[in-house]
Amino acid sequence: MKITSKGQVTIPQAVREQAGMLPNSEVEFEVRDNGEVVIRLAAPAPVVTLRQAFERVRGSANATVFKGMGTDEFMAFLRG
Repeated sequence: MKITSKGQVTIPQAVREQAGMLPNSEVEFEVRDNGEVVIRLAAPAPVVTLRQAFERVRGSANATVFKGMGTDEFMAFLRG
């Protein structure tokens, strides 16, 4: 198996199936002291409801740093 110029490899289907790697699965890489590379499924992200997501950010736009900012300034800040 070759690594492409972009650093990509194809994980064989049989390996993906055995490991339970589905399309869009998140994986982690570990490089061991002996040079071996281990690829494993990443721990799944906790399931967050839409309500929980809104509760987590509620009021964050009212932070002192945003006081007096116009819409254009705020959007520029968000976009970096």
